[in-house]
Amino acid sequence: MVGLVTSPTSHLHDTGPGHPERPARLRAVLERLDSSGLMGELQRESASPADRAAILAVHPKVFLDRIEERITRGDSWVDSPDANVGPHSFEAALGAAGAALLGLTRIAEGSWRRAFVAVRPPGHHAEESLAMGFCLVNHAAIAARAAQRQHGLARVAIVDFDVHHGNGTQHIFERDPTVFYASLHQFPHYPGTGAANERGLGDGEGTTLNCPMAPGSGDRDWLRAFDEIVLPALDAFRPDLVIASAGFDAHRLDPLSDTVLTEAAYTHMSRALVQLAERHAAGRLLSLLEGGYSLEGLALSAEAHVAALVSAGYSAARAES
Repeated sequence: MVGLVTSPTSHLHDTGPGHPERPARLRAVLERLDSSGLMGELQRESASPADRAAILAVHPKVFLDRIEERITRGDSWVDSPDANVGPHSFEAALGAAGAALLGLTRIAEGSWRRAFVAVRPPGHHAEESLAMGFCLVNHAAIAARAAQRQHGLARVAIVDFDVHHGNGTQHIFERDPTVFYASLHQFPHYPGTGAANERGLGDGEGTTLNCPMAPGSGDRDWLRAFDEIVLPALDAFRPDLVIASAGFDAHRLDPLSDTVLTEAAYTHMSRALVQLAERHAAGRLLSLLEGGYSLEGLALSAEAHVAALVSAGYSAARAES
């Protein structure tokens, strides 16, 4: 079974007129899943806000309190001018984290094999004590820590194919050998991190893998790096859980990137991640929506991704029988 998790607070996150990270993004994804017929293949659940204890496993209390206080007093951004907020953005952030945790719980308890978490705001730029890049709290990191501490899944791989490097996720785990962070992203590009020589620090050296992709790169370039560099490293790590930071802003239609991926690339990477999870993690794969700012490109890419989560499962089941 493949699950779909949403949060009723996602649409409350108001970033202001003309902002690319807008409620229409999520509507475009859900409407496409519905019109394509994929919604009927998914078990859908709506999440409650995350318990703060789960968030505090990643972000310190002073950070969480600062975000809440600044939103409550009516600020239009927190920490950095590209972390835009509205009156209900703290609720939306808690709701998005809660959705990631619900998807994780369903997977860990065996109710679902895989899940796609369709929420906003995104999370992968949020560092331990810094909100930035449209992100307030880091949902992938929160889910990874909960997987380890609450569900006994000791080795977690986070695979990030958003066009922007997930500096927050790397920052949180770069000294941790139990979490493997792999990223393909346009470079140079926002936020300026993610060079190939960033491989982790201290005990975590070697469990950060960056594949910087040149502006103008497309399916062939990304999939060569994915198949020849990322997948072998993940196979060697042998994760107990795979988390996808599923950003779709490397799509050829996206206004915030110079890469030209098509839906076929997302199909390929998604199927490969399912197969990776089947080989090492009893099928456990949690996918979290990150970026994607062309409504058409986002909808097409999310459809391709979710279709692969569903159809790849059928292939795996046939192989087992």
